[in-house]
Amino acid sequence: MTALGKEQQLLDVEKRFWDAMKTKNADVAGQMTDDKCIVVGAQGVSAIDPQTMSKLTTEGKWELQQYSFDPKNSQVRFVGDDVAIVAYKVNERVVVDGKTLPIEANDSSVWVRRDGEWLCALHTESLAGDPYGRDRRA
Repeated sequence: MTALGKEQQLLDVEKRFWDAMKTKNADVAGQMTDDKCIVVGAQGVSAIDPQTMSKLTTEGKWELQQYSFDPKNSQVRFVGDDVAIVAYKVNERVVVDGKTLPIEANDSSVWVRRDGEWLCALHTESLAGDPYGRDRRA
């Protein structure tokens, strides 16, 4: 497979994971999650297993209505044959507490291939904006 083909494969994997969140497909979300997957975001740092990811996908009090990221502006780096990093800017529309919110964020995932399947070992999401949070202060 060409380098571009490998990069596209990882972008497709990332999209499949997002699609599982959007459709609340707990089986796919769990199957794509590595054991002790680290998740980093505004809520803090945690490590979750596939079963917890499945539960969070179905029981989460949120709805991902829409997401988009431009593959042309994404970064994919293979650290080895079975480890890859994917990073991109994402635009989301989520419903939380009955309110629809637009979110612009910068995300990254580390994928490891185990037994031929890509599994998410790390996912981060950083809200876009001023790096010091000055745009969020009252």
